[in-house]
Amino acid sequence: MTSGGGFATDRAHLAAVNDGAAARSTRAAGSPVFRRQVREDVLAAVAEFVDTHCAAALEYSRVDIAVDVLRGLLTDGKCLRSTFLYLGWLCGAEPGRAAVRAAASLEFLHAFALMQDDVMDCSPLRRGRPSAHHALAHWHRRRGLSGSPARFGESAAVLLGDLCLVWAEQMLRESGLDDAALARAWPRYDAMRIELAVGQFADLVNDTAAFPSLDEVLDVARRKSGNYTVRRPLEIGATLAGCDDQVLTALGDYGEAVGEAFQLRDDLLGVFGSPKTTGKPAGADLCARKATTVVVAAHQLATAAQRRQLCRLMTADQLTPADIAGWQTLIADIGTVEWIEHLIDQRLKRALDRLDAAPLNSDAHSALTGMAAACTQREN
Repeated sequence: MTSGGGFATDRAHLAAVNDGAAARSTRAAGSPVFRRQVREDVLAAVAEFVDTHCAAALEYSRVDIAVDVLRGLLTDGKCLRSTFLYLGWLCGAEPGRAAVRAAASLEFLHAFALMQDDVMDCSPLRRGRPSAHHALAHWHRRRGLSGSPARFGESAAVLLGDLCLVWAEQMLRESGLDDAALARAWPRYDAMRIELAVGQFADLVNDTAAFPSLDEVLDVARRKSGNYTVRRPLEIGATLAGCDDQVLTALGDYGEAVGEAFQLRDDLLGVFGSPKTTGKPAGADLCARKATTVVVAAHQLATAAQRRQLCRLMTADQLTPADIAGWQTLIADIGTVEWIEHLIDQRLKRALDRLDAAPLNSDAHSALTGMAAACTQREN
């Protein structure tokens, strides 16, 4: 599908999406092979859209690196949201290329969210490479343009993110699904975008100095990431397919539980994950003073002496690598990891129990069971 490190579209593969494994069949739907095929077909559809819509439009920006930045963001993703939308579709309709294209549109929405998030968090890296605003700032600096490179990079990344928000809706609208199906999905699509933005607002004040409660942090995680990653994509796909209220309710309950478990796992990785796994420096959430579920749970579980140590680290003006390592050790010694793992297991069980009671075909059930495990059992 790609050549070397680029993003060139293999036209033969695109033509074969109609007959590809993801679009043709759900055999072995719970297997990694099926998930890999969905991802390949999604990325092929995204590549086609970039070539036919985005690249020409970005020529007018006069920022010749913009399309490469976009392609870089769209190449390496796990395509979780797209896969969940496609699986929602398979709960009520047959496989097809139009459904793959509809699912793939969420990759542009995710690119929008990543660029906005990295600007707000001042993140230097995304998936092991310079984040969009850093790459754009470097482009500005190399050309010796006037003004602040950092300010330019942030502004350009916000604008590129805005374009991705537009392209996400355009790709869904032009996916090939009929107007009636799209009309059913728009209310949930709007709800997803609103929840994402409102969750980002709440995350701006989700700081260790203010120290919100665990319930407040879980609510932010649910709105900002959980619903957006699992629940809403599933519901949108099922709504597009014309699934009834019983199926939609079951998928919503499953999606909420898996989404929360996904975010809890993500918060563990934000504290203990390696750069190879997260694409960010070790302890990135601690460096950013984020009041994640892990940090808040540690404070809740700590003894009085441990809490004093935590408060010192949370309010320190500067943190050295030794401070970050000490903070990680303290969180682990408190028993936080085991406590969060228990929360993940609880939510995974709730999701699978809800799935078992839902009126789903065996392929959809198998695929959703596999996706629940894939989302919650990621390694450091």
